Amino acid sequence: MLGVMSKPRQIRRPGAQWRAAPARVHEPVMLAELLEHLAPRPGDHVVDATLGGGGTAAAFLSRILPGGRVLALDRDPVAVARAQERFAQYGGAFQARVASFSELEKVAQEDGLQADIVVMDLGISSIQLDDPDRGFSFQVEGPLDMRMNPHSGGVTAADIVNTSNEEELANLFFSLGQERHARAIARAIVTQRLVAPFLTTTQLAEATAAAIPRRLWPPHIHPATRVFLALRIAVNDELNELQAGLLAAIQILRPGGRLGVISFHSLEDTAAKRLLHNLAMNCVCPPPQPICTCAHRASLRLPSRRALRPSAEEVARNPRARSALLRTAIRLAPADP
Repeated sequence: MLGVMSKPRQIRRPGAQWRAAPARVHEPVMLAELLEHLAPRPGDHVVDATLGGGGTAAAFLSRILPGGRVLALDRDPVAVARAQERFAQYGGAFQARVASFSELEKVAQEDGLQADIVVMDLGISSIQLDDPDRGFSFQVEGPLDMRMNPHSGGVTAADIVNTSNEEELANLFFSLGQERHARAIARAIVTQRLVAPFLTTTQLAEATAAAIPRRLWPPHIHPATRVFLALRIAVNDELNELQAGLLAAIQILRPGGRLGVISFHSLEDTAAKRLLHNLAMNCVCPPPQPICTCAHRASLRLPSRRALRPSAEEVARNPRARSALLRTAIRLAPADP
């Protein structure tokens, strides 16, 4: 769910300055592929489980009316409020709720909706990135927060950074951010917070960059990118929420209903791939077992076992699309083989 960032202030790095990317116009990623493979039609009921800036919801609304409707969810109350105002003209054809993936099935049941299409465009939206007070961006100074819903309580990124021990931080940065310098960064954080706690995004970004030798900085991304990613995933419990959301999406789809999931990093895509492939199998017994005893039956059909990638034209137009992967699935009826 990648949008664009407002013009950020540059922050100094040891031995160099890192220039922030220029602002872009918000553009949903892989929208053409979503529309092609999910094939929305007039009268369809669509669940957009990651509302964000509303670009995907708008595209689907234009294809399912008359007779269709969109139920959109987002953990961010700001995104929901903006969408309710933007789509007010559609009346009951558009509804938006503040909810997480794990609440998807409950919300759909309360709304009396069985879906023809469920869309999950993962990641972070421009709403969060554009607002320094949310603490998602390492390019502008703001409180070290990173909660998708700042009113939900729970731990912040600052809580994790300032209270976790060195081993816990290193494991977090390595496992969720795939940061190869995780231990050096964790050691630097623990040492620096003895002087003063980390309170802002730029404090953490500068400490992270300083912990990595300049010659080892990644060539195409900011040196704090993976640390910020790991913290965001941890703060919002994103991988567990994704698992719950995918299972809920299958439950609310009609037979023949279509699911589309766009991910932006390997942990998301691996989680989605494993679950969808498992649900598309008729047996999940261990391979050496000669007779099936699991009674597992496929609830999905996968049009392709490989993820779709954005076109070269889209990546050239919107570089943030370069890491996007789209997986689709079709809900089977209980009697389908």
